[in-house]
Amino acid sequence: MVNKKELRSRIRQQKRAMTESQIEEKSRILGEMLRACPAYQQARTIYGYLPYNQEVRTVPMLEQALADGKRVAVPKVYGEEMKFLYLTDLSQVSTGYAGIPEPIADGPVADDETALVLMPGLVFDPQGHRIGYGGGFYDKFLSREPRHPTVALCYDFQMVDKLETESFDIPVDLVLWA
Repeated sequence: MVNKKELRSRIRQQKRAMTESQIEEKSRILGEMLRACPAYQQARTIYGYLPYNQEVRTVPMLEQALADGKRVAVPKVYGEEMKFLYLTDLSQVSTGYAGIPEPIADGPVADDETALVLMPGLVFDPQGHRIGYGGGFYDKFLSREPRHPTVALCYDFQMVDKLETESFDIPVDLVLWA
C-alpha cells in the first residue's frame, strides 16, 4: 500500500502537469455529470468550494447552481474551524487560508443542514474514501453536521482502487471523475 505522503506527492505532480485547456475540459464534463446527479437536482443549497491551483474549476458549476435557483455557499477558514458562507456574487472573494480564495465578507453563515457538499481532495477511491490536503477541515465539519449529502469531483488519475482509512475519515457519498 502506498503511503499518503507518496500518494499526495504523485497526484500533485500529475495535477501540475495538466494544461489549462485539459483542466477546463474535464471541469466542463464534471459540471455536466454533477448537474445530472439526483443529489444535485434535489439540493436547495450547494456548499461548494473555490478552486485553487489545478483543482476542478467549480465556479461555472456554482454559477449554474445560482442560475438553477439554488443557494450557494463556499468555505472560509477561521483558525481551526471552517464555516460555509452564502455567496450570491462569486467574484466577491479574495485570497484566504493557504492561498485559497474565500469570501471577503464574514457572513451570512450558511445554515442548510441538508445542503449538498462538494468535496475537494487529492485522492479518492470508488467507495468514497478520500485523502484531502491534510487540514482535516471537511472531516471536522461533517462530523459536526453529518446529514449533508456529499459529492467529490476529481480527475481520473486521482482515483485509486482502495485507500487505507482512519477512524475519523468520513467517506463521500459519490465520487465523479473525468
